[in-house]
Amino acid sequence: MLVAFLIMLREGIEVALIIGIIASYTVQRGDARALPAIWAGMLAAALASAALGALILISGAEFPQRAQEVFEGLVAALAVVILISMVFWMKRAGRSMRRALQGRIDLALAGRQGGGWSWALALIAFLITGREGLESVMFLVAVAQQAQGAAMPVGAALGLVVAAMLGVMIFRFGVRINLARFFRYTGVFVILVAAGLAANVLHAFHEAGIWNALQQRVFDLSAVLPADGPLGVLLASLFGYNDAPVLGEVIVYLGFLIPALFLFLKPARGPEGRALSKT
Repeated sequence: MLVAFLIMLREGIEVALIIGIIASYTVQRGDARALPAIWAGMLAAALASAALGALILISGAEFPQRAQEVFEGLVAALAVVILISMVFWMKRAGRSMRRALQGRIDLALAGRQGGGWSWALALIAFLITGREGLESVMFLVAVAQQAQGAAMPVGAALGLVVAAMLGVMIFRFGVRINLARFFRYTGVFVILVAAGLAANVLHAFHEAGIWNALQQRVFDLSAVLPADGPLGVLLASLFGYNDAPVLGEVIVYLGFLIPALFLFLKPARGPEGRALSKT
């Protein structure tokens, strides 16, 4: 539940920031009539993402056991790629996001005499929300295949609700939040989650009989910190904790985690050569 909450909180705030930039700039240009089109594009993308997630889950449930393990491994692998690209995209694009979005809006509104400008803005909102929705769906599907009960969807829904509330507070009431720090901390969290999913990919492929190498036990903490105990369940849901991992899973986990954290935490430098991560 906590993982789904934090991921959807991050994704929701990201969408709120981007759509908020689009809406506020559109109003500043005196084109408030375009707001319904923006909301429609955002809603259409959200519904399409939810439908895609449901389709993936239903399709995966129809597979036989071995094929289902392969399917779960592939979904987890895709979720890892999407999650890590999300984190690094936000780090790279965050500095110029407002300027790039305003440029897109200018292009869309330039053709308003022809009547297609509202559709252009709706498409911008749809594509941006759809990209975030795809990231969220692939992660939630990967988690749903390993989780039981209603905790995961409840956590995801709560994350979206809190994100929506924060979005309103930021853009309607001027509440200030250190967003750079927020995305930095949640970025580290996402990388830890992605590392756990990467290790689970190898586990799923082993269960399917595709990968059988490096199966030596590295350590066994089942007597000290069992994976089915309260703390073990929490760590497993957050970071893919395994109380008795095999060598291959440890190699994948550390081989992914260490370079990803190094590259993410490494200060980015702009054209002037100054460290932008401190701003």
